[in-house]
Amino acid sequence: MIERKRYIEKLVPFIGKPVIKVVTGIRRCGKSTLLKQMIQLLENRNVAPEQIIHINMELMEFDHLKNYKDLYAFIQNRQTNANGNYYVFIDEVQEVEGWEKAINSLLAEEKSDIYISGSNAKLLSSELASLLSGRYVEFKMYSLGFSEFLAFRKAKENVLDINKEFDHFLKFGGFPGLHHMELDDTIIRQYLQSIYNSVLLKDIIVRNNIRDAAMLDVISKYLIDNSGKITSAKGISDFMKSQKRKVSVDTVLNYIRFSCDALLFEKVARYDLKGKRLLETYEKYYMSDIGLRFATLGYTPQSISAQLENIIYLALKSRDYTVTIGKIDDLEIDFIASKGNEKIYLQVCTELTNEKVIEREYRSLELIKDSFPKYVLSLDQGFETSRSGIKWRNIVEFLLDDSW
Repeated sequence: MIERKRYIEKLVPFIGKPVIKVVTGIRRCGKSTLLKQMIQLLENRNVAPEQIIHINMELMEFDHLKNYKDLYAFIQNRQTNANGNYYVFIDEVQEVEGWEKAINSLLAEEKSDIYISGSNAKLLSSELASLLSGRYVEFKMYSLGFSEFLAFRKAKENVLDINKEFDHFLKFGGFPGLHHMELDDTIIRQYLQSIYNSVLLKDIIVRNNIRDAAMLDVISKYLIDNSGKITSAKGISDFMKSQKRKVSVDTVLNYIRFSCDALLFEKVARYDLKGKRLLETYEKYYMSDIGLRFATLGYTPQSISAQLENIIYLALKSRDYTVTIGKIDDLEIDFIASKGNEKIYLQVCTELTNEKVIEREYRSLELIKDSFPKYVLSLDQGFETSRSGIKWRNIVEFLLDDSW
């Protein structure tokens, strides 16, 4: 296993603390492996195996744990030492009905250090979850970033061409399971399609009792195809009408919400830099993994720009930045990324091919008058243009730089 170092470093300070550690992320992004790595870390610290209780709700072994009573009884039966301290790990906890009641009781008994994972953004928003209010810390997990992708590839191949590997990453994305396979288009697409179909079925269709699965699939593919573009439910509804398929705006809104809850997409609001306010309409949606495009629509050179933007968005989020789309006058800034007192502005493009493109990418950043760092990112090599303190950086180098 390749260590997901960034996430482990976030979890370690909370070991033994009286809060529930909650890891959320799309299916197959590596949550189960992360919990296994935390278990290994505890064992390396001389925690006895009998003190560790690991439940993976995706395994048939635990299929009998249907509700919170079953879950609580199972864990209680494993906690045989009344004075012992236990470490409880539960993968895909949302599969247990009323799980919050069992977790709340275990926390109150003060002999369990609890770690749970789930594949739903609303894991902690139900009425039952209010039981846990103020007593949990959430860690949002993403599939592999490019530096992690390289680490997996280096473990498999002795010599790597970084630019060639970035081409693989740009097409296939960062689901960790890719690295158990040859990077063959047919094999990888079949694997990615299985993840997409699993999320649609288990986390959206079944969970929300959706009857028109075909329409959900069409809307999801529309969002994938328009990733990084301003999108509205009405625009999608109108598009469907033009394709002789009728769907109401309310239905589109519900399907988008369900898809975001299942962590298939993330919605990003627009921020008016002059008005200093979030705008309530015309948001953008980004895929939780860029391999979803290859899985559903295939991969073409025309999609590179959107893929690059999506990659940068995920890189920012995995580093705990809050991200919005910037608007200043009639121009747009691709990303405003904030973390504490830090803020960076970023424009992302494929290549700065001519003066018109250079003007477009730099002009919006020049209108921002504060002193926070501003970057134009592209795939160019050795681009030297610097204007008004705005820095250019190569996208691959930027992704491999851990200093930001």
